[in-house]
Amino acid sequence: MTTQQFDRTRTAISGVQHTLRAAGYEAVVASVGASLRMLRDSHGDLVVPFEPDEMRPAMRGALLAPWPNRTADGRYEFGGVVHQLPVNEPERGSAAHGLVAWQHFDAVRQDASHVTLAGTIEAQPGYPWRVQLEVSFDVDANGLRQRVVATNDGGVPAPLGLGGHPYLAAGPVLPGGVEGWFLELPADLFVEPSPGRLLPVSVESVAANDAKLDFRERRIIGGTVLNHAFGALHRGTEGLTRVRVTDELGFGVELECGSSARWIQVYTCDAADRGDRRHAIAIEPMTCPPDALNSKIDLIVLEPGSTFVMEWRIARVTA
Repeated sequence: MTTQQFDRTRTAISGVQHTLRAAGYEAVVASVGASLRMLRDSHGDLVVPFEPDEMRPAMRGALLAPWPNRTADGRYEFGGVVHQLPVNEPERGSAAHGLVAWQHFDAVRQDASHVTLAGTIEAQPGYPWRVQLEVSFDVDANGLRQRVVATNDGGVPAPLGLGGHPYLAAGPVLPGGVEGWFLELPADLFVEPSPGRLLPVSVESVAANDAKLDFRERRIIGGTVLNHAFGALHRGTEGLTRVRVTDELGFGVELECGSSARWIQVYTCDAADRGDRRHAIAIEPMTCPPDALNSKIDLIVLEPGSTFVMEWRIARVTA
């Protein structure tokens, strides 16, 4: 990818750029959407980057709040009141990926390997609660850690879901590249999405349907089409779930998350209208599954003045 030139006396389209470096890793965080715009090491990119003066494509690296994924028809009930969100994905009739993806976040703390960005979800039609967000990024020998702290700044309980949207790369980012990569995803359940709208139909065992979606043991992705939320995540001895995307030699990238992420959406970039189809794989840590504002499955009810913390880490995997 060639680097676009832009006038550094003005703010880039993706917002203020925050560059972090440590232990051979380099990350760039863009202030619009508190987005992880780039993460690489000496071997290359760990996530699919985008240019500073480019409108962020396909939600790459964006923060998802106060809900991840999709809300059917943008309509849900909470506390006995029906709320209507803007339908920002009209082709599917959904309110997608929250309210902050295009919002500027201010830097409140920063050094060579760390930045904390702060923003507010203001009370508004469809979501009449005020939630403060702090999003911190740290780079060290263990890769990049992203931490989200959400605080209810209002006087009544607020519904909340959080997530991230990194596109991981186990090798060169090329159309069809995903098909030669291997996935290891320690999850027992998946959400079957409806055709077209991608809304939950049922929760199934990964062992069902000839185990086509069973990646509990590392295996090649091949032609498998994934746009599914996975749950019942296995936790290791440290209470962490590790999802790995690697090449045939076992070299690649992993995303690690704790118990705050109860679901992981996996997407193999199969949108047919994109020139970079199946070029990478989105591994999206989420506190709740799609349409949780309606189903209430794992939906956080954030009491007035209380805080919820979610974090995940992205790092290089070597064979």
